Amino acid sequence: MSGPADPSARDRTIHLSDDVVRAIEERIRGTGFESVDAYVEFVLARLLERPGEGAFSEEDERNLRERLRSLGYID
Repeated sequence: MSGPADPSARDRTIHLSDDVVRAIEERIRGTGFESVDAYVEFVLARLLERPGEGAFSEEDERNLRERLRSLGYID
């Protein structure tokens, strides 16, 4: 897995709503995470370590799709 020190790693830009960023900032306050970016990368990396496990139930996925649709991210 490519890490930040890996010269072949490329940075990407993602967009998060202000509400999500504020919630993450609140969650990481007083922890070792230096930024929202560091926390998001950590959480996603942990999810990807378990490829055989479904991160979401069918109902979770359906709710997520509805939420993304209502926010205009998907059609």
